[in-house]
Amino acid sequence: MQLLFLGTGAGMPSKQRNTTSTVLKLLDERSSFWMFDCGEATQHQILHTTLKPRKLEKLFITHLHGDHIYGLPGLLGSRSFLGGEEPLTIYGPAGLKNWIEVTLAISNTHVKYPLSIIEIEEGIIFEDEQFIVEAKLLEHVMPCFGYTVKQKALPPELYIEKTDALGVPRGPLLRQLKEGQDIVLPNGLVVRSEDVTGEPTEGFKVTILGDTKYCENSILLSEDADIVVHEGTFDIETSELARLYGHSTIVDAAEVCKKANAKHLVVNHISARFLPSDLNNMLTQVENYSFPIYIAEDFAEYSLVNSSLIKYK
Repeated sequence: MQLLFLGTGAGMPSKQRNTTSTVLKLLDERSSFWMFDCGEATQHQILHTTLKPRKLEKLFITHLHGDHIYGLPGLLGSRSFLGGEEPLTIYGPAGLKNWIEVTLAISNTHVKYPLSIIEIEEGIIFEDEQFIVEAKLLEHVMPCFGYTVKQKALPPELYIEKTDALGVPRGPLLRQLKEGQDIVLPNGLVVRSEDVTGEPTEGFKVTILGDTKYCENSILLSEDADIVVHEGTFDIETSELARLYGHSTIVDAAEVCKKANAKHLVVNHISARFLPSDLNNMLTQVENYSFPIYIAEDFAEYSLVNSSLIKYK
C-alpha cells in the first residue's frame, strides 16, 4: 500500500500545488488504485506518474466544492478514451450523481465502462473479503465526509520448511493449511494448520478526511490509524480564518491524531497563502507531538513499511 498525492492545495491551483486528489495505491493487494477527491486537472497530474486510469477501481468524493470535483468529468471521459473497460464505482454525498450525469450528458461524453455512482450516508459503505470502508460526516460549510479504509487481517505465514519435513506435497493441501484447515496425508498423518503457520497479520488502517473543522468524527475515524491524511489549510496565526470557513489548522490536525492514537499524520489541502518557505514554520508549530508529521507536496508518495512511513518523491 502506498499513498500518492496528486494535488495538495486548497481552493484553487497555485504554482506549487494542484487542487486536491489523493491516491491509495493497492497494486499489490488488488491490482488497482483508489482515489479520494478529483480536483481540477487531476488527469494532468496523472500524466506525470505511472498510474493508468483503467486501473482506477473506486473513487471517493468528500464533498461537492469545486476544488474536489472539477477534475471528474475529464478523468471519466479520458478513462474511456484510453480503453478502460473495468467497472468504476464513485462514492460521495447527495447531489453527486445528478452533477456527474448532467455534466456528461450536456457535454455529450459517453463512457464505455460500467459506471456506478453511490450517494452515501454515514456508516460502512463498502466491504469485501479484503477491506472495509467507513464514512462519517465532518464539520465543514457543506456536507463533507471523511473515510477510513481498514484492511482485514492477512492470512498467516505458512512455514514451508515444516510442511516439507512432514511430507506435505506442494499444491492444494498447502493452501488448505494456510487458510486454517487441518489436513490428512495419504499415510494417515494429521497435519494441523496451527502447527505449520504463524499468527495472522493485522492489516493497515488509513484515514483520509475531507475539509473540516476540528471535530469528534475526525477522531473516531482516525482511531489507531496507521496513517491519517488531514487537511491543514491554515496555521496558528490564521486560525480565525479556519473557524470562519470550516477548516483546520495544522495544530488541529495534530490534536485529532493525538486523541485518536494514530501513528502518522500527513497534512494536505494547504492554502495558497503559504509559500514553500512557510512550511518549516508550520511544522515548528507541531514539533512537540510524539508521532511523525509531514506536509504533503504534489507527487509525494508515502509507503507503510513495517509500521514505519517512508516518504518518496
